[in-house]
Amino acid sequence: MAKKKWSDLSTGQQAAVVAAGAVEVVLTAYALTDLVRRPASAVRGPKLLWAAGCFVQPLGPIAYLARGRR
Repeated sequence: MAKKKWSDLSTGQQAAVVAAGAVEVVLTAYALTDLVRRPASAVRGPKLLWAAGCFVQPLGPIAYLARGRR
């Protein structure tokens, strides 16, 4: 099965891909902003490790927001 090109996707599929990408960007930006503003004592584990983890999409930002904050 060959990879689909962007032009092979329906308009609905293209919109879904763009929307999912936007959600990932916003979620990552929110998680990183929260991480920077939060004192180290209010974060479970090293902040640098959480910052790197936030770039593992889509689980990193979700994991930080759910489990990384005290």
